[in-house]
Order: sequence, then C-alpha cells, then structure tokens
Amino acid sequence: METRTKRRLTNGAIGLLFLFSGIEYAVILPTIWAYLETLKAEPYFLGLGLSAFSFSGLIAGPILGHISDRSWRTKPIILFANLFEIVGNFMYFMGYSKWLLLGSRLVAGIGTGAGACIFGYLTRSTSTGERATVFAVVMAARQAGLLIGPGFNLFLRLCNFNLGPFKVNKYTSPGLFMCLMWTILQVIIIFMYYDLPLVPVDNCKVVSVEEEEEEPLIGGVGDSSRCSTAIEHDKSHVPPTSETVGENSAADEDHYIPNGHIEDSKTNNNPFHNFSAAKEYLREEVVVVLTAQFITLFNQTALETMVTPMTQKYFNFGELENSLMYCMCGVEEGFPLCSASLWLVCFSRSWACPLSPYLKYLYFQK
Repeated sequence: METRTKRRLTNGAIGLLFLFSGIEYAVILPTIWAYLETLKAEPYFLGLGLSAFSFSGLIAGPILGHISDRSWRTKPIILFANLFEIVGNFMYFMGYSKWLLLGSRLVAGIGTGAGACIFGYLTRSTSTGERATVFAVVMAARQAGLLIGPGFNLFLRLCNFNLGPFKVNKYTSPGLFMCLMWTILQVIIIFMYYDLPLVPVDNCKVVSVEEEEEEPLIGGVGDSSRCSTAIEHDKSHVPPTSETVGENSAADEDHYIPNGHIEDSKTNNNPFHNFSAAKEYLREEVVVVLTAQFITLFNQTALETMVTPMTQKYFNFGELENSLMYCMCGVEEGFPLCSASLWLVCFSRSWACPLSPYLKYLYFQK
C-alpha cells in the first residue's frame, strides 16, 4: 500500500475518533438527569457524573501522551485507551446503581487520553504551515460530534426491550449505542491506522515517510544538486566540531528530531531532553490561551450541567425537548468553529502555498 494512501486512511481514522468522542459526551446529556432519578441518586450526582469523565481524562492524557512521546508509537496506545471507552459505556448501559454509573464515567474518561497521543502524532507528521489547519479540522470533527450527539436520542428514546438480563430503554440505550460505536472504531483503528516511522534518506537527513512522499528533499543518485543543498542546510544548523573532515561528515553526525530541530548525535533522544515546564507553560501568551480556554470550558460545562434540571422543573421538558435544545446549541456553537476551519483551509491553500518559497528563502538566509 502506498504511503499516501496509508496517510489518508490514518487521517480518516483520527477524524472518526474525535467525532465519536464528541458524540459520546453529548449523547448522554439529555437523559442522564432522568437516568439518575430512576436510580434514586442525589442531585449532586449529576455534577459528579459529568465531571468524573473529564477528571479521569485529565489524569490519563498526560500519562498516555508521555508514553507516546517516548515510544513514538500511537496505535497500541489508542487501542488500549479505546478498551476503557468500551468497558465504561457498557457499565453505563448496565445501570444497576448510581455508583456504577459514576464509575462508568470514570472508566470511559480514561479513553479520552488517546487524544493527547493523536495531537503528538499530528505535530510530528505535519509541517508548521499546515499544523493549524489540521488541528482546526480535527477539532471541527469533535464539534460535529457534539452537534449530532444529542440527535441520536431521537431514536434511542424509542428503545424498550430486554437484552438478556439487561433492560434497554431510553436511559440505558446511549451506553449500549456508544459501546457498539467504540467497538466498530476499534476495528477501524486496527485496519486503517498506521504508525508511519521516520526513515533515513541518503545520509542527508532523516525525514518522515509522508514528508518524503510529498516533498522529497533528495532525488536519485544522479541528482547531486539537491543532495548538496540539503547537506549545506544541515551544516548551517550544526555547530562546527573538530571531527569535521569531509563535506558530509557534519550531516552524518546528526539526526532529525520530529519537532524540527537538529541536534548532535550524542544528545539524548528523549523528547523531554532540556524541557522546562516553567519556561514553556509560564510564558505570557501560553498563560493567556490556557486561561481563556479554562474560562470557556468552565462556563460551558456549568451551563450543560444545570440546564437539564432547570428545563424539567420550569418547562417540563422531556428527552425529546432536551435533545432538540442541545442540537440547536450545538449548531450555534459549531458554526463559528466550522467557518474558522474552512477559512484556515482556504487561506493555507491560497496564500500560504504561494508564499512558502519566499518564506523558505528568508529562512535559509539566516
């Protein structure tokens, strides 16, 4: 199979994963309050159930992301994380007690840690110019899941049958539905997701397979001009050493790091080498972005938590009305994001591509 085909299949699998993650978060919102009432749970269990999903994801994300950065492999980690999604949603479907429901959200939240691995993979496999567009498209896929997730309750609320010892109704059916969806995604990941490794090219530079496919730095044996250009570029970024005796010795002594930097071969391959959390995360622009993101998500989840009890108390809304309300909120929230994603795609193709030769020229003049 060609590398370009593998990359497209991998991107499609990534899009489905983020789509399903958005659906899972949104599909339970219209019914979880009534579900807890049938289990005779206290009102605060609604907040606990929704926050437990994010809490376990908060813990699992950095751990799984660190393992992915150390191993440079994401497929086994994604398959492992999806098992928690399958088990957690099946526990939600069982619904024997309020504690089992709370535990189901904790278990399912661990599966969201796969998102950290995905972003690490996208960072390693995309150039700086296209990275913002790729991230926007991925987040747009999750937003699409948040949009259509509540709509699945339009037919899930009609379920009323027994599956062995378990009762399938409008409250438990979202858990069974997402358990099946994550099982299907598990099969898709196995056959469609590929970890494309970094491979060396003629001792000039080590590039990823997809970069070699799209923009080869070095041609055949006879194409000496491009090879010498790549070697000169490597030399310009490598500090001179006493071991430099030939034209290619500086390039041979170095290797390519996925974040775009070339370091001496004697340095540590660990992605966290010389990493300083204080230096990276306490910069002014990073603090502003993280604070804005925190405030946005805090207000959004607080509203999503209290809106269902309020509509039930003051407007006597049921599952159908709440599902339609969440769908309309998803449309209102998702339209700006989808528009921004489309604008980024158009901008990158109409402006970034024509400007890229000039940007490369300025870069090599440094």
